[in-house]
Amino acid sequence: MENHEELVKKLLEKDELFRSAYKTHKGYENTLEKLEKKPRLSSTETAEKNKIKKLKLALKDEMEKKLSEFRLQEKGA
Repeated sequence: MENHEELVKKLLEKDELFRSAYKTHKGYENTLEKLEKKPRLSSTETAEKNKIKKLKLALKDEMEKKLSEFRLQEKGA
């Protein structure tokens, strides 16, 4: 059975929606890293950070669902 990274690679190659979600998720990660490096955040930045965390989590859930579906397809094939 394939591991998680191998399935992600396959989906990145085959599925445009997954690829788009993955890129967006990575963008959110980068933005959060920049915000977390700041010693203090303004109220606007704090709100942005919280919003990005929620969006990132929603994308992660979406990608995990896609991975589960793909894993089942691979087993059935």
